[in-house]
Amino acid sequence: MPDILQQICEHKRTEIGAARRAVPEAALRRQIESAPAVRDFVGALRNKHPMGLIAEVKKASPSAGLIRDDFDPVAIAQTYAAHGAACVSVLTDTRYFQGSLDDLRQIRAAIELPVLRKDFILDRYQLLESRAAGADCVLLIAECLDDAELADLYGCATELGMSALVEIYEPENLDRVLQLDPPMLGVNNRNLKTMTTDLGHCINLRSRVPEEVLMVGESGVHSHADVERLQNAGIHAILVGETLMRADDIGAKVDELLGATNL
Repeated sequence: MPDILQQICEHKRTEIGAARRAVPEAALRRQIESAPAVRDFVGALRNKHPMGLIAEVKKASPSAGLIRDDFDPVAIAQTYAAHGAACVSVLTDTRYFQGSLDDLRQIRAAIELPVLRKDFILDRYQLLESRAAGADCVLLIAECLDDAELADLYGCATELGMSALVEIYEPENLDRVLQLDPPMLGVNNRNLKTMTTDLGHCINLRSRVPEEVLMVGESGVHSHADVERLQNAGIHAILVGETLMRADDIGAKVDELLGATNL
């Protein structure tokens, strides 16, 4: 596990312990009983074929620092929805990304699109949190989890009715993720050791992924030409955060990425 990822995960475990003491699992399960129905995350991406956009609400990151000063998560998500995004990803990590579960709750109540909780999910407790907050999908990062943890969290997310976007960077993690028989797979194009991005990374892995698995290219998408390159390589969806969050006109940037035919 790259050093930054290990550092984040170590801190995350302390956060989980504090959250569990503040809100016991039994309380979360009661909240889940009145949580909104889960929306179809994978279906929303497929409905935007040949390219579905998961547009990300992200204020900051460890590599870039503060990305956007005028940060109104609900307004940003509503802009994404109005301009043709298929789904919305919400960074809920506080220490490293300046996000929160409250951002997700507010966004989930304000838009009709399925919402992904993007965080470092290490424990079933976080899945209960996610479902109680209204998440339709959660991110599971293979590099953070061993085989047993990955299978357990994937199964638990499914039991709770949510989708799981399982993400890899290292190619050696691909086979163990495919053993889960997931309907979708994310490939991070950012090398967490060097923080460089390469769109060719997910393209190179495409031939090793069954055709029926919806493949999501994450990071490194800056232009419509990038989107076309991925689309032509058989990538079905993209997760874009920093490119959109840095844009002066977020809606116009979504339009540019997707192209007129996708609007």
